[in-house]
Amino acid sequence: MRDNLDGVSVFVATAEAGSFAKAAERLSLTRSAVGKTIGRLEARLGTRLFHRTTRSQSLTEDGHAYFERCLRALDEIRMGEALLETGKREVSGKLKISMPLLFGRYCVQPILLDLAREHPKLELDLRYTDTLVNLAGEGYDLAVRNNGPGQGSGLQTRKIAAQKKIVCASPSYLEARGRPKTVADIGEHDALVYWRNDQPYPWSLWHPGGELMEPELRWRYQFDNQEAIVDAAVQGMGLAWVPTWLVRSEVADGRLVPLLEEFPSTPLNTFAVWQAAEFTSPRLRVTIDTLVARLQAAIDK
Repeated sequence: MRDNLDGVSVFVATAEAGSFAKAAERLSLTRSAVGKTIGRLEARLGTRLFHRTTRSQSLTEDGHAYFERCLRALDEIRMGEALLETGKREVSGKLKISMPLLFGRYCVQPILLDLAREHPKLELDLRYTDTLVNLAGEGYDLAVRNNGPGQGSGLQTRKIAAQKKIVCASPSYLEARGRPKTVADIGEHDALVYWRNDQPYPWSLWHPGGELMEPELRWRYQFDNQEAIVDAAVQGMGLAWVPTWLVRSEVADGRLVPLLEEFPSTPLNTFAVWQAAEFTSPRLRVTIDTLVARLQAAIDK
C-alpha cells in the first residue's frame, strides 16, 4: 500500500509558495517533478487541489481544507521528531527492570543509580528476583538474566557481562580437610551446592588441555542463595563455587582462600533482555548501552 504521506510535503510547499516554479526552487526540484507529484496526489485523492494558470496556482476549496489538515499533521511529525531528539540528549520516563537478587543488588543497581543521577528525569522501578519474569505479561521494559536469556518469542537479547567464578574455602576447612589439587579431588570434599530447579547447579572447570570437566559433588548442605553459601564457606563448612565479585572482600582479608586457580571456571554469562520493537525508546537504549559499557569493569575490579 502506498505511503499516505507521499507527496504531502511537496503539496504543502507548493501551497505556501503559490506556484509550482517557486516550490520547485525551494525544494531543489524541477517544475515538472513538482507538477507530476501534485498530479499523482490529486489522482490518489480523487479531487483537484489547485486551480492552474500559466503563471500561478491557487488552492481549490478541497485544496484549502486538505492544506489545513496537512499542516497540522506535519507539525505533529516535527514535534515527534523534536521529542525524540530531545530524548537522545535528555533521557526521561520510567523503566521497570527485573534483575537477579544478589547480582542486581550489588552489581547492577549501583550502575543504574549512577545513570539516574546523570539523567534526573529518568524514573526506575527496580525489581529483584531469581525467577524469570514475563516481560510483556508483567509490564517489564528490561530484564537482566544470568546464565541465559531464557525462552520467549519477540525478545531481543544482548550479552552485557561474563562473571568469573572461583572455588574457595576457609583456612580452617583446609587445615582440617586438606587442599584439593585436581578437579577430581572436589568429589572427596564437602561441597556447598547452589540448588536450582530441584537439582544442584553443576560446577564446571576447564582443564589446561582444553577439556571441560564437571566434578562429582558430595554435599550435606544445599542453598538457594549464594550469599548464604559464602557465609557457610567462611564458617568452614565446605568448598564453595561462587562468582569472584561476591567473595572479593572475604578473599582480600583471608577469610576465604582461592583454590584450583590453574583450572579456570566456566564464566556465568549475563544478558539484557527486552521486547523486540521497531523502535527502542531512548531511555531503554541508553540503559542497555550503559550496562554494556560499565558492568564488566564493575564486576572485575
